Amino acid sequence: MSIQQELKSMSDPERAKHSLRFFKTSKGEYGEGDKFLGIKVPDQRTIAKTNYKEITIDEVLTLLQSEIHEHRLTALIMLVYKFQKADQTGREKIANFYLKNTKHVNNWDLVDSSAPYILGAYLFEHPNKLSLLYKLAKSKNLWEKRIAVLSTFYFIGKGDFDDFLQIAEMLLLDNHDLIHKAVGWGLREVGKRDLQTEMNFLDKHYKIMPRTMLRYAIEKFEAKVRKGYLGGTRGGLSPYAS
Repeated sequence: MSIQQELKSMSDPERAKHSLRFFKTSKGEYGEGDKFLGIKVPDQRTIAKTNYKEITIDEVLTLLQSEIHEHRLTALIMLVYKFQKADQTGREKIANFYLKNTKHVNNWDLVDSSAPYILGAYLFEHPNKLSLLYKLAKSKNLWEKRIAVLSTFYFIGKGDFDDFLQIAEMLLLDNHDLIHKAVGWGLREVGKRDLQTEMNFLDKHYKIMPRTMLRYAIEKFEAKVRKGYLGGTRGGLSPYAS
């Protein structure tokens, strides 16, 4: 049975209808035209784990080029597994493959499930190639910009915040909610590891940050401090209750 057939056997029409709404597939929305089978992500991961060793890159590409969302997500999950098991040469080939096919990584879950674990991990090992990340951050394509942000989450996990913060500044006034959420989420992740670094960024920018970005960034702060940030009057308050 092919991977496509395995996925089709797990399809759920009701879940598929919900996914059409959840992933904003109507005309003019960010996921316009995407198609769904209605499969749970854990089931896709099971299929990916069973098949990733044998599947070729050409077969991954066929799935990634599919109009069906779950085909693309399963392809990307298999690509992550392949990358994690590959040697240095294999990792470079997979990272280059990923960069050549960003047009198919075209919804937020596809980005979030792959960018940190492929491109982020690769660029962390090859800092001489970081210009690729900044090129994506300057893209006019929503998903390439989100790939740039999410890739730096791998860096954040390693305690390296500089590239994320530079990209966050570049995208501070971006006009899309999905970029606001990604940057705010990243700031919150920085704060978990180095609260002062997050606060320094917020204190510099919070008065002009998009509301969604700020709300994501300060989600774990004590209520009166959140109120201060949102009201533009943070002052010298501690971010957590004393």
